[in-house]
Amino acid sequence: MFYLNEFLTFDFKSEHVFAHDLEHDLSKRPQFSTPKIYTANGNLNKRWYVYFSFRNPETGKLERMKNIYGIANTYKKKEDRLSVLTVYRKRLIILLKKGYNPFENNEALFEKEKTQATKPKQAKSEATPKAPLNPQSAKDKVKVKRVVEETKSNSPTVQKAFDLSLDFKKNVISERTHKDYRFHANRFIDWLKESNPDIKTIDQVDKGLIQTFLSHVLSNTSARSYNNHRTNLGALMQTMEDNDIITSNPVKNIKALKTKPERHKTYSKTTQTEIFDYLKKEDPILLLYIQFVAYGFLRPIEVCRIKIKDINVEEGLIQFKSKTNALETKRIPDMLLQELPDLGAFDPNSYLFTPDRFGDFWETEENNKRNYFSKRFKKVVKEDFNLDKNYGLYSFRHTFITKLYQSLITDYPPNEVKSRIMHITGHSTMDALEKYLRTIDAAIPDYYSHLLK
Repeated sequence: MFYLNEFLTFDFKSEHVFAHDLEHDLSKRPQFSTPKIYTANGNLNKRWYVYFSFRNPETGKLERMKNIYGIANTYKKKEDRLSVLTVYRKRLIILLKKGYNPFENNEALFEKEKTQATKPKQAKSEATPKAPLNPQSAKDKVKVKRVVEETKSNSPTVQKAFDLSLDFKKNVISERTHKDYRFHANRFIDWLKESNPDIKTIDQVDKGLIQTFLSHVLSNTSARSYNNHRTNLGALMQTMEDNDIITSNPVKNIKALKTKPERHKTYSKTTQTEIFDYLKKEDPILLLYIQFVAYGFLRPIEVCRIKIKDINVEEGLIQFKSKTNALETKRIPDMLLQELPDLGAFDPNSYLFTPDRFGDFWETEENNKRNYFSKRFKKVVKEDFNLDKNYGLYSFRHTFITKLYQSLITDYPPNEVKSRIMHITGHSTMDALEKYLRTIDAAIPDYYSHLLK
């Protein structure tokens, strides 16, 4: 069965009905309103569409029908978007005149019109001249012709569909996430060109094709990479569905694979103390970086974001962009405040941490900064202390959260301890905190040998 939104994008011959004819014929109790185009006052960031009302046979009242978007909102120029919607509006008027009724089964009408649409066109000498859809200029005529031709397939190319989805996502996700999306989309497109060159438009991409690609990823990488590709492709294709570029997201019903999460071990008290003493002499910048992770319970990439102006020494507060919040404020413990250099000597817009000094400008991506300090830690500390892959910068955060938990559990019941810790660590939910504490084995029981006697 054909749906109205699909059918309006078909090309067929009889497009000679106009709005004024319609209004003339419906002078007595019209069954539907004249279809109109909504342009959001020219705002291209909003969705444009064709809308109309039809009389409900049960209530006898005109009832607003579902908006018709088609592929109009994939265009980024007003004239292109308006041209497509003009075609949809005109074809809708023809269908309504021919008896289309949204409250009935219109399959017979759609099949009839589809048959007419696919018949070979008359020879040029026999064809009846048509008035242009938007006869403003020769340039407009060419543009309208191009738009109408593109609406015949009702689906953009795979490349264009992903480009549009990435464009929609650009202002609502971080730059880093956007690059990850772009990387995974390009990998899929490159694989598609090589293994399935006949697949041209996005409507040809189904669940089976995505699953085949993900299996290819798994065979060459890992379950984690499989899941990352699945998540990002799914997010982009959901945006396509939300913006009527595709009818449904084929990734929705593809399940993620189970993976074994990385485990960062906590440091023993002796090892942690030795590392801090060692760095006081060897690398004071790296030491303070680690102390923000350890005492402030920040993630390494969050430490990289800190600017001088983000630190309020007088009130002992720091503001930063966290994993879950655009702007988060935390208390700076006294032991960390005492380690800070004189911040008044630095430009407020400079970063606290750079490779060579505090309070300088460092123009590179956040991920590059985090990787730099991870490699620096490996070279300065891990190699010297002979630490394996289970120990890293994140281990300091785990170590001191464990210390915090074990200090409080001697005076408070577990539920109260978790409530206190949650405000310090920055976990957004109690479930997330409890899962985290289980992961790092923070809740170690007291000695219980005497209970076994």
